[in-house]
Amino acid sequence: MATETTEKEILRGGQFLVKETACEDVFTMEDLNEEQRMMRDSTKEFVDRELWAHWERFEKKDYAYTEETMRKAGELGLLGVAVPEKYDGLGMGFVSTMLVCDYISGATGSFSTAFGAHTGIGTMPITLYGNEEQKMKYVPKLATGEWFGAYCLTEPGAGSDANSGKTKAVLSDDGKTYKISGQKMWISNAGFCNLFIVFARIEDDKNITGFIVENDPSNGITLGDEEKKLGIHSSSTRQVFFNDTVVPVENMLSERGNGFKIAMNALNVGRIKLAAACLDAQRRVINEATTYAKERVQFKTPIINFGAIKSKLAIMATNAYADESACYRAAKNIEDRIAMREAAGNTHQEAELKGVEEYAIECSILKVAVSEHVQACSDEGIQIFGGMGFSADTPMESAWRDARIARIYEGTNEINRMLAVGMLVKKAMKGHVDLLGPATAVGEELMGIPSFDTPDYSELFAEEKEIIKKLKKVFLMVAGSAVQKFGPQLEEHQQLLLAASDILIQVYMAESALLRTEKNAKKKGEDSQKTEIAMTQLYLYNAVDIVATKAKESIISFAEGDEQRVMLMGLKRFTKYTNMPNIVALRKQISSDLEENGKYRFDG
Repeated sequence: MATETTEKEILRGGQFLVKETACEDVFTMEDLNEEQRMMRDSTKEFVDRELWAHWERFEKKDYAYTEETMRKAGELGLLGVAVPEKYDGLGMGFVSTMLVCDYISGATGSFSTAFGAHTGIGTMPITLYGNEEQKMKYVPKLATGEWFGAYCLTEPGAGSDANSGKTKAVLSDDGKTYKISGQKMWISNAGFCNLFIVFARIEDDKNITGFIVENDPSNGITLGDEEKKLGIHSSSTRQVFFNDTVVPVENMLSERGNGFKIAMNALNVGRIKLAAACLDAQRRVINEATTYAKERVQFKTPIINFGAIKSKLAIMATNAYADESACYRAAKNIEDRIAMREAAGNTHQEAELKGVEEYAIECSILKVAVSEHVQACSDEGIQIFGGMGFSADTPMESAWRDARIARIYEGTNEINRMLAVGMLVKKAMKGHVDLLGPATAVGEELMGIPSFDTPDYSELFAEEKEIIKKLKKVFLMVAGSAVQKFGPQLEEHQQLLLAASDILIQVYMAESALLRTEKNAKKKGEDSQKTEIAMTQLYLYNAVDIVATKAKESIISFAEGDEQRVMLMGLKRFTKYTNMPNIVALRKQISSDLEENGKYRFDG
């Protein structure tokens, strides 16, 4: 009997740009099964009880409390959601791991960072790259919270250029151990971890190598003082110094020279989970801001009645809705791809590695979009609170500071923007995504005579779907012309890549919101989705503006004369509405929903 996974077409990573996705084929938060809802609810209960109720402790650099709550999370099984049952984990699917990462991260960035560093880059490299002996020895301790992990990649001279690290690993004369020497910085969980994933270079190897290193101060490991940081105050962040630290050869992770690959694949997973970790942070800021706006009276009326406040709340909710839609769409794609590979005979390790790697473009898109939305959300949260928002007595101020690191983690947003476009071009060159055919078709369309017929947009989202198709043409027009003009030197034109990436991001995010709403409107009726429809239309309207601006910037930067004129005319055609939505009315609908319900209610 065919499974759900094989019955529907699962697009490859990046193919969303050139292939149409049916709304029935996307996963939404409304599709969560009973087990997933129970996992979500138990995670929220833990967060409300142990984290949100004590958020002030995290602002006072209470590292001990971070460690204490991490152990409690381990006792509940929350640290081992993604770990196979064989190694004392829960062995749940990728969507469930995203759910836990989402909801456990809402209360405080300090705990969110500790959790992400431990479950992701602290545990996952061993789960996915370790041999059986290594996994049996270390993973159960990490999955249960008996031990905590940390990840030592960044160095003073090796940040975004991760493979340029100077830390050395020297093989002993008897061939039984390596001695590791070097300096690592910005190491999350360093103050209380039991195990490091350390990357070092053997001799003059081109690529670094990964090692599993137990944290033993008597073995040449020393820690710097806790870093003084803008936010995430109770996340232990220290430098780690290795001075002839002896590591058994059997603690090499994967193969010699495979460390850069491990690091990059860990970042792919880390990026989509970082996006998930910014979701509930937005919901909680929206809820706090809504409550305050209903209670705060100025000029004899609650400030939620003012149009300026309504507009802010509407945009905050709209971005959160699009973020949820895109994150869980991609998460289910990854889960389905993993299942397909396992069904084809891949091991769980191989299937998960390749499943996530397939959607590396989407992971970078999500990391950028959601990290910037959570920053904007917390910023507007402060604004709604006014002077009280600037006070450390309310959680708005700490939410804003904690959100700031998300644009730097897991590769800066600038790096991820360029990666998204670069990876898409490479996929096209490998034949995994057909960009040439659609780009050529767009070029021919630009030279043709446009239709002046009035289209029939009577069905729900008929015009919105057409606009998204046209936004995809904008990307193909800009990127196709840029590749043709610059070829392999395209990566040197960073400002162009950044602008093209913003177009790509808006296409994916807007389409994800639309597909989610369309699917639920078909299932539950349009009347039940009035606010969701408003959020979808508002997000797309704003996306069109961003695309138009970025595309114009790109075209002017590399095209001249008739070529520029034709492309700018095409851009105007591709970003034109037939029936412009009433944006003020949409914002009122969204903010009224928040006011009536007293909270953001769209998370399934």
